[in-house]
Amino acid sequence: MHRVKVRVVEDALDANNTIARANRADFDRAGVTVVNLMSAPGAGKTTLLERLLGGDDGGAGGLGGPGGPRVGVLEGDVQGSLDADRLAHLHVPVVQLNTDSGFGGECHLDANMVRSALPALPLEQIDLLIVENVGNLVCPAEFHVGEDARIMVSSVAEGDDKPLKYPLMFRTCELVVLNKVDLIEHVDFDLDRFAARLDAVHPGVALMPVSARTGEGLDELRAWLASVPERKARAAAVPPAAAPPAAAPPAAAPAAPAPAGGAV
Repeated sequence: MHRVKVRVVEDALDANNTIARANRADFDRAGVTVVNLMSAPGAGKTTLLERLLGGDDGGAGGLGGPGGPRVGVLEGDVQGSLDADRLAHLHVPVVQLNTDSGFGGECHLDANMVRSALPALPLEQIDLLIVENVGNLVCPAEFHVGEDARIMVSSVAEGDDKPLKYPLMFRTCELVVLNKVDLIEHVDFDLDRFAARLDAVHPGVALMPVSARTGEGLDELRAWLASVPERKARAAAVPPAAAPPAAAPPAAAPAAPAPAGGAV
């Protein structure tokens, strides 16, 4: 009997990456920078967005305010529009994307889902699109959607062992936001231990402690998000590396000495 190894997962990821590249090209043409915001359920992504966009924490104002990038949000959930409804009053474009058409609902957004939402997004009015992914610590890390950067939101209520238990999620992001630090004295969480475990999984990744409730660290997070389009624009303005100079032609071989007795 012949055995055939089926590469279902690899093929699915390859197909997703092809669509993600198409999404990225469309975003680039529209001048839109995309950040993929990922976390476990309940880590506080939506509350963070409310505070970041609303600017009601005594900070420097909302992320999408005057002088900052124009922000849009793509809300991913299995079902319902509770999170999108919470952001609607902030006067930024918000599009809800539900994944419940599959068996029980998909646990992540993929590139094709995001592509299906593009017609509903006013890209001409957006500089920075934040994709709030479905709450999950596994699958969102595997599926790119066309983003320029990834942020992983963890919370002290989840414990300090998550980088070791879900390494891919922490390894594929440019920034780790540690939320709910106002609760750190009330839960079993060691910040130094979390930082060491994070560094073991993703050496050198930026770690930003914040509290969506008290506003601690939100100005720094706003500044980081606002800098993503600027960094992308600077990178695009850098000309491609000059080609190395052509190699010099090989030196001509010395002429062979004439044989004795004259030329042949």
